[in-house]
Amino acid sequence: MDRRQRKTRAAIFQAFTRLLENKTYTALTVQEIIDDADISRSTFYAHFETKDELLKAMCTDIFDHVFSDELLSEENHDFSQHSTFRDRITHILYHLHEKQQSIKGLFSGECGEVFLRYLKEYLYYVFDEHIIVKDDIPHDYAMDIAVAAFAETVRWWLKGHSDYTPEEISRFYFESVDI
Repeated sequence: MDRRQRKTRAAIFQAFTRLLENKTYTALTVQEIIDDADISRSTFYAHFETKDELLKAMCTDIFDHVFSDELLSEENHDFSQHSTFRDRITHILYHLHEKQQSIKGLFSGECGEVFLRYLKEYLYYVFDEHIIVKDDIPHDYAMDIAVAAFAETVRWWLKGHSDYTPEEISRFYFESVDI
């Protein structure tokens, strides 16, 4: 993707995010996104076939970076020397916290369910190697519980309790769910 395409895509994402702050996903139209992004209809459709594709692309952009396999030193945090599962979860929380303005609007109505579904898909990948099954509890059951609890923790945190730090949320999660 060239610079112009990246700039247009960013404008579409920003418009989508702004509009979701005041409208539900269902009520939001492609035309409103086009108007807010100040682009033509053909430009929008050159990037996304539907509003649903836009939502999926936005989630993918957020999660591809948030769930990167490498724990790097970044501007607001450095997890490059940490490798525990808890460190990885805290690192993910830092990224979600940094992107909370973009994400908050994604929690509205049915859009929130789609966002959480995508979030859970990424979480399954991260959690799979760290869930240790106790006794005769099925692995997929333990995964479902751990992932659902973390997704709901993220929802709770970003929908009104973002004054807690990523470290505090990580602690809340690990003390609540015996992983």
